[in-house]
Amino acid sequence: MPKNLIIAAITFLLVLIVSVLCLVRKRNISIKYSLIWLFPSIMLIIFTLIPGVMTGITAFLGFQTPSNMILTILISFSLVINLALTVIVTNQKDKIRLLVQEISIIKAEMPKK
Repeated sequence: MPKNLIIAAITFLLVLIVSVLCLVRKRNISIKYSLIWLFPSIMLIIFTLIPGVMTGITAFLGFQTPSNMILTILISFSLVINLALTVIVTNQKDKIRLLVQEISIIKAEMPKK
């Protein structure tokens, strides 16, 4: 892989990691949800810095070229992120429904003016 492409990839991934860490520090995102972004980013940095790892894994898994494996990994990470976000949305929806029910009960029990 050309050195300028390696530098660009690592720079992008480091900016992504720093951005996620800043969001965690500002409490805009929780730590457990930040792991969804941090883990794949760190894995991609490792694959970028040590190309032999990628070549070995590519040969072991039976991919013809490392680019096919990278595309498969990126699609897989996207699906994992999508699944994780779906779980988060579902949990939030359940919490909101419960909150609305509790507020309705409290309003019904309050004396009317």
